[in-house]
Amino acid sequence: TALRTGLRRGELMALRWEDVDLKASKLFVRRNVWRGQITTPKNGRMREVPLSPEAVRVLRGHRHMRSELVFCNEDGSMVGRKQMRNIVPRVCRRAGLRRVQWHVLRHSFASQLVLAGVPLKAVQELLGHRDIKMTMRYAHMAPSALSDAVSKLDDAANSGHYMGTTQQLK
Repeated sequence: TALRTGLRRGELMALRWEDVDLKASKLFVRRNVWRGQITTPKNGRMREVPLSPEAVRVLRGHRHMRSELVFCNEDGSMVGRKQMRNIVPRVCRRAGLRRVQWHVLRHSFASQLVLAGVPLKAVQELLGHRDIKMTMRYAHMAPSALSDAVSKLDDAANSGHYMGTTQQLK
C-alpha cells in the first residue's frame, strides 16, 4: 500500500477504513501519527489520493473488522512506531532482497510517477508536499530517463516543430 500511495508512515498508521473508498478508488489522508499521538496531516491539510487498481485489490484483500484502523495489531490496537519501522527491513530480509528503510517506498512512488511522465505538480499534490523543492528531492531520475529526454529534441526537430518554427532543420 505504501508503494502504491506514497503515504507517509504516520499517515498509514492513522488511516481508518472510513478514509478509504474502494468503490471510488480513492482514500483521504485526514490524520497522521506523530510521536504516538494522532495529529493533523503534515502541512496541516487533508488530501485525496487516488488508488490504483492494484492498491484497491490489496486493500480489499486486507479488509478486516477488528479495528477502525486499516493497519493494526491482531487485537485492533495501533501499530507502534518501532513495529512499523521494522516492517520493510523484515520483508526485505525474508524475500532475500537488499535491506531498505520504510521511506524508500515513498521515494520510489515519486520516482516511478516522474519516470512515467506525471507532472511534478501532480506528484507534489499526491505526496502532500507544501514546497515543490521537497518533491524534487524525492523524484529521482534514472539515467536512461535523461537520455530519453534529450532524444526528444531530435524528435521535435525532425517533426518540424523546433524553436517556434515549422521548418525542417538540416
